Amino acid sequence: MAEGAPTRGLLDTSVLVELGQGIDDPAALLPERTDISAIALAELSAGPLLTDDPDERGRRLQLLQRVQATFDPLPFDDRCAAAYARVVATTRESGRSHRSRVADLLIAATALAHQLPLYTRNPDDVAHLAGTLDVVAV
Repeated sequence: MAEGAPTRGLLDTSVLVELGQGIDDPAALLPERTDISAIALAELSAGPLLTDDPDERGRRLQLLQRVQATFDPLPFDDRCAAAYARVVATTRESGRSHRSRVADLLIAATALAHQLPLYTRNPDDVAHLAGTLDVVAV
């Protein structure tokens, strides 16, 4: 973990997928304690069903099982729902559609509700939330 980096953070789905493929040095890039959202788990759960390639289905299923064994996901609760309203409003104010990346915004809302930085491989997708949420590019 880098000096001065947060000690806890929420990983989005893109980071979980990369961890499944192997980020070069995850200890240097991620906080000491990592959490995931139930929304990220939902995305990973759908993954094996969204491909016709048996090898890819197996890889996705293996990733899902590894994540299920490693993390106890944060639920999407009423605090997250209230944070989602703020995330959607900020997204619209920035001129972006809040409908095109709903799962990403739900995950961002989970991070906001729990006051956690969001770790992502796709920081441009949530760059418009920078004043609302701490976003950490991995």
